[in-house]
Order: sequence, then structure tokens, then C-alpha cells
Amino acid sequence: MTSYDYDIGIIGGGAAGLTVASGAARLGAKTLMVEKEKELGGDCLHFGCVPSKTLIRTARAYHTIRNAQAFGLPAVEVPPVDFTKVRERIQSVIATIQEHDSEERFCSLGVEVEFGEPAFTDEHSVRLNGKSVSAKTWVIASGSSPATPPIEGLDKTPYITNKEIFSLDRLPQSIIMLGAGPIAAEMAQAFCRLGTKVSVVQRSGQILSKEDKDMADEVMQVLAAEGVAFYLNASILGTRDLGDGKEVLIRNKEGESKALEAEQVLVAMGRDPNLAGLDLEGIGVEFDRKGIQVDARMRTTRKNIYAAGDVTGRFQFTHAAGYEGGIVVSNAVFHLPRKADYTFLPWCTYTDPELAGIGMNEKTAGEAGIEYSVFSEAFRDNDRSLAEGEREGKIKMLLDANEKPLGVQILGPRAGELLSEWVAVLNGKVKLSTLASAVHPYPTLGEINKRVAGAYFSPKIFSDKVRKGLKFFFHLKGRACGLE
Repeated sequence: MTSYDYDIGIIGGGAAGLTVASGAARLGAKTLMVEKEKELGGDCLHFGCVPSKTLIRTARAYHTIRNAQAFGLPAVEVPPVDFTKVRERIQSVIATIQEHDSEERFCSLGVEVEFGEPAFTDEHSVRLNGKSVSAKTWVIASGSSPATPPIEGLDKTPYITNKEIFSLDRLPQSIIMLGAGPIAAEMAQAFCRLGTKVSVVQRSGQILSKEDKDMADEVMQVLAAEGVAFYLNASILGTRDLGDGKEVLIRNKEGESKALEAEQVLVAMGRDPNLAGLDLEGIGVEFDRKGIQVDARMRTTRKNIYAAGDVTGRFQFTHAAGYEGGIVVSNAVFHLPRKADYTFLPWCTYTDPELAGIGMNEKTAGEAGIEYSVFSEAFRDNDRSLAEGEREGKIKMLLDANEKPLGVQILGPRAGELLSEWVAVLNGKVKLSTLASAVHPYPTLGEINKRVAGAYFSPKIFSDKVRKGLKFFFHLKGRACGLE
């Protein structure tokens, strides 16, 4: 019987890798985790979810102070933002969470952590820091990095990505964002609120292109009202370093060209899987430009090698990476044939208002050729929302032809939190009637979930047929006011 140094080896110390390492070691597997950066935590902790949400909260606080009159308070003269203080707060939050993702903590769980850049020499072994290390099972969870689009002049134009934007020396006076996905939308609003002049360039005709257009357009309208300039259906002809700034040359669909100038350029046009240097070609692990190919059990084309998280190119969410890490533990350690199911995988874009969803939206349902109906409720009809001064947004519930839920989208205050009720309802196969009849505290934003479920039942309960039946059996006299 072949002997290996470790039962399981994990490449990458982000969300997926940390989940696998923690689970495997606590179950008794001799576990090695290899990370190329100097600290564990991955892109989410250092350059993604954590710093972005910290910055967003700071920007919201500043925005609220500047708009104190909207809450019946005296107008306030607010001094300009000192971004070094903002950066310090971001780093403080990262450092606090880093303790949970530290080498010491994982060592206490039984995980050996090594830092370096491994390369496979065969399906069970890697070359790491000048030595050969073997494991019975390997998990590739090396994550992703910002993509570099083929734009003329970009290689000669200094630009930033999510890896640099949270550690800037000062607040930029102006910034051009290339791309209008979740990262760009969140950062556009946050920096605009802090005082930066922000322009967003998008190739397609809407921002947040995976979302329904009506929801994405409402987000854009809010950001535009706050001062963000949008250039949609824009081709990027090239970029240029001006010395004291940068230039982005764009062309609209009418063929008109325009030169945009700004202090900084943020490139947020997709992600590339971190595969360089792993030498996967030599061991028969198949991949393409999107990522490593895996089956429903997260196995690669080498059955003893798994992959999870951004590196697969499937769903680039931290919670998806953690979920896939759990699938790997079930298959690789428990040897239970558990498959990943993304039917009701939630997501959220943390603009203000937030845009969250689970399951299918109208766009994906239409692309799949599924017949559906939509039920909707507006936040302007929610009492707590009005009290909070939050009037924008709505909730949409999609049902299929059999009146079973396909998905829910929420655009509104704390939409990500409100979606959690739907995570339980849809994954737990809870009946809509149960949600519609449940008692929610008043006044809360969560009542909107109950209301949209009730919107499905109301036409059935309060139909002419029901009224006529009750009138016949119980001799009801009908309306006391207004026309019949």
C-alpha cells in the first residue's frame, strides 16, 4: 500500500481551502494547507468582501451625515474625508478577522500550514520550497485574480484593481471604473459618497448585467442621482498615461468618441483563475480560461484531485466557496457521494439599496425557456421602510407554471439580510402558505417577505367566487361603503 506524507493537501488558504482544512483536520485527516501569500484568508479577507463592506459602511455613514436634513436634523458642515483614517479602519477590521484565519489557529486544529508556490510533479505530489510533498488527496482552491482586459495602452497606463483600491494613500479626486459588475457598482457609490468624481464605463446596455434590467436600472438611477456618471454601450478604444492623470478613450453605439480623464482608473472587468505555476497540464487535470473543470462532486479529471471556489469559474462568491469546500470534505474524507446543488444559491450586491437574489430571476428563467409569473411588492408600501427614509426598491417572487417558487430578488434596504428568510424557505421547501400566515413583528422590513407571499394568495381568497359562496351560505350583506 502506497504511503503518502499527508491524507489531504490543500492549495490555497481562502474560503474554500480553509473550510476543507478545518473540516478534514477535525475529522482526523493529516492535513497540509499551502498558501502563496504571506497570510491566510484569501482575496475575500484582504482585497474583497471584508474591506469593501467596511468601506461601504464608512461611506454610508458619511453620506448620512451630509444628508442630515433628510431626517429632520440641522444641516451639518462636514470636512473632507481623510482616506488614511478610512484605510486604517479597513486594516483594523481585516486584522481582527485575520486572528480567526491565522496559521496558529489552524495549527491548533491540526493543520500544518506552509507558505510557498507549489507545482504538481505527479497526481499525488507537488514540489514546494525545494522539496517533494505527497498527499493521497489534493484540493486546488487557489482562487482568482482580477482579469487584465486586452485594451490598447493599458499595459502602459498605471491602473488599480480591487487589490489596491483599499490601501490608497489618499482619496482620489476622480476615478474611472472600467466595468459595471458588483465590485464596480459598490465602489462607484462608496467613492462617490466619500467625495470622488466617479465615471463608470460599461460595454453593455445595463450595469450588473446578470440581474434583471428593471432591478439593475433602479440601482443605476440611485447611483446617478448621487453623482455617478455612467457611459453604457461604450467601447473602450484605449487608455493613456497623462502623467498627472489617466485618459480613457471610449466610443458610444452611435460611433461618437469621447475622452475621459481621471486621477485613477479601476479595472473591474472579470476574474481569471489562479492556475499559473501549478503545472496541471502535466498531470491531466483539465481546465480552460474560466477555470478547472469539475463534476458535481467537485472532482477534477483526476479523481483524487478536487477543486473548489473561484478557481472553478462557477460562482465567485465566498459563501459558494465555503459550500463547495463542504462538498469536498463529504466526498474526500467521509467518502459520501454528495453533489453540489446551486438551485437556491443566494447572492447580494452591497450597493445602497442592496440587490440580493436566490434561485432564478426573470432573465435566467427566460433564457431557460421556463414559463413563469411574477409577484411584487414595493418598499414604499412598507411602514418600516418609510420610517427609515428608504423608499427605493421592491421584491419580486417568481413562480413556475405549477406555482412553485423559482426564485426571489430583493432590491431594498438590507436586502441581503431579508433574503435569509427565503434561503430557509426555499432550501427547506417551506410552503408559501406557511410564510404568508406566519406572524412577523411590526414594523419591520421583513414584513415585505410575508406580503409578497400573501400577494399570491390574495386573488384566490378574495375572489368573486369566494365572496358569492360566503354570501349564499352565511347571508352576508356585502359592502357597507363605495360601489359594489
